[in-house]
Order: sequence, then structure tokens, then C-alpha cells
Amino acid sequence: MRSGKQQWLQRMGSILETLNDGVVIADDSNQILFANAVFEEMTGTPRSEIIGTDARQLYDRAEEFALAQAFHQKALQIGRSREEFFLPTKAGGRLPVVVSVRAIRRPEGGRFAIVTLTDISEQKRTEEKLRAANARLEEHQREIEQDLELAARVQQSLAPKPIRWGNLTVDTFYHPARTIGGDFGLVSPLDEEHLNLLVCDVSGHGISSALVANRIYSETITQLNNRAPLADMLRRLNSLVIQNIGSQGFFFTLAAARIDRIGRTMEYAGAGHPPAMIIQPGADPRLLPSRSTILGTLPDAVDADATVNIEIEPGDRVVLYTDGLTDVFDSHGEMLEVEGVQNFVRETSLLPFHEMKQGILNRVTSWRDGPPVDDVSLVLVEVH
Repeated sequence: MRSGKQQWLQRMGSILETLNDGVVIADDSNQILFANAVFEEMTGTPRSEIIGTDARQLYDRAEEFALAQAFHQKALQIGRSREEFFLPTKAGGRLPVVVSVRAIRRPEGGRFAIVTLTDISEQKRTEEKLRAANARLEEHQREIEQDLELAARVQQSLAPKPIRWGNLTVDTFYHPARTIGGDFGLVSPLDEEHLNLLVCDVSGHGISSALVANRIYSETITQLNNRAPLADMLRRLNSLVIQNIGSQGFFFTLAAARIDRIGRTMEYAGAGHPPAMIIQPGADPRLLPSRSTILGTLPDAVDADATVNIEIEPGDRVVLYTDGLTDVFDSHGEMLEVEGVQNFVRETSLLPFHEMKQGILNRVTSWRDGPPVDDVSLVLVEVH
């Protein structure tokens, strides 16, 4: 007659053979009582060489057997354990598995451990591929960040610089909402008698806007160096973008001024841009609205009378800016708009000229709820 242990193993074995995981049963003296066919496949060792042997014979490294023993002891103490492990194979390999150990008391006394081993090779291969992909992504991200840092330095190098020229003092400011942006400005002498001032705002933000802005910047420099009239420059920039860059929903706005060296006359042209301002300290700013519409969309965007000629005098201050100043909101959702900037210009016109720029920026920052979300360009001129 078979022993109770043999009968129990026979009943259990018929069930355990149907599982997709490897199963081993060992007693509390580490003797292996049962191993199913899946475990045989996992290790590459015939069951005839496993059953009846000491479990330590499955391991060729002492530290691996010690780890397996720790799993076993944990299961004996608390009834179960579950850990990841590398199962040695007959060919010398290491199969990644999840080991689940359950300690059970035998009817005739003593305890045995049922060990279930789940092959996680595919999971580990997937994890390794994921780690490699993440490493490549991180490297790619570092390259992008380095490129953006270089692009930001290049773009900052193109930002307009303060200048004292003839009877004119010019102050400037540029700040992108992101690392690089779609605004740009210019302060450039046309010849010995005229100074060009310009701010441009390309729709959108980030890399695409910055690339388009740089292309428009280059063409603008070319047009100014060729001494093109401001209206002609607007038309050529408009045609350039429509023919070579234009896409649905894309546009740009621009404000340009040309002031004579002694500071008595100014030619101005705006295209879809917030109005420029001329102010005597303490007075209400005079607005110079755009006569042309936004550029880069319509072939006839530039008005037949695109420019206006204005007389200026000592003490006048001229303000050119982008909508990064006007299109900001306070905590109640109210937009600052041109009227708000107009008030700030009037207030700060009483300051010394070298403090006016920061005065405007500080007031906009105090009004705005949260960080800036649009690029900001600002060009100020004082006539002496």
C-alpha cells in the first residue's frame, strides 16, 4: 500500500502538471519530492535527476542557494513568500523567474513547500528594451536641450542693442516665453542720416516660430541694407513668407520706424501690429495705428498708403512693442490691452529715460497673473 505522502503527491501532481508555470515540492529537509514537466523544461534537467535529491544540487553557486533558502525560510515563518530570482539551468544559464513559495503542513506531520516559478524572460527583455529606448530618448533630449541653448544664444545675439545715435538714445528689451521665440527687433542705421527701428512678432511660440522669425529677420536686414522704403519692405516680406513659408493659420505682424539723425521727422509703418506711441513726459501718448493688416496671409495686406510721416521734437519718446505686453491677464481674467500699456507709458514717461523701460516691465509684471506666456520685445527712443 502506498504511503499517505505518495498518495497525496499523486493527487497533487496530476493537478500541477496542468499548470503553465514550473512547480517544485520540497520537504523541510530540502529534499525535492515533486517537479512538473514545465520545471523540467525551464531548467533543462530531467525530473529523474531532480526528484529525490537535495535542492542544493540545483545550484552551482552557493550564494544562489543561500538566497533560495532565505525564500524558503521566509515562507516557513509567515506561510508564503514571493520574490524575483534567476533560476540556474543545466546549460549554465540563468532564467529570470518570479518565485512564489507556500508552506503547508502535511497530514502526517512536518511541513513542505510548494514552489511556483513563473518565467519572466519576455518581461525582462521588454524591460531591457525599454531601458535602452529611455536611454536613447534621454540622450536625444540632451541633444535637443544643447541645440536649444545654442539657438537661444544665437537669437539673443540678434536682439536689438541700446544705442546713442545722433540726437537719439535707444533702449531695448527682448525676452522669449520659451527658450527661443518668434519675436525680434532691430535697431540699425540706414545711412549716416537715418536710424531704422523695428519690432516683429511671428505667430506661435517655440522652435518653428523662431526659425521663421530668423528667416524674416535675415530678409529684413537685406531690405534695410538695400535702403528699401518701409512700404516696399513690408510688401517684400509679405511676398517672401506667402511664397516660401506660408501655411494655414500662420502670420506675422510688424512695426517699423525710420528717424532722422537730428530727431525731427519719423516715418512709420505698421502691419497688424499694436500701435506705436509717441509721448512727451507726463502727457497722453499719441497712438500710431497700423495702416496695413497682418502679413504672411493675403497678397494685398500692405496698404497703398502704408507709411505715415510724423514731426517729432526734443523730449519726445517713441515706444515700439509686441503684444506680449498688451495681451496679458490679471487674476480676474481682465486683459491689459493697449489702453493699459498706454497708461503705463504715461506714468513712466516722468522717469529718467534709462529707468522707463524697467518701469513699464515692472508694471506689466505686477498686472499679470502668473508667468509670461508670450514673447516680449520693446524698443524705446528718446529725442534730444
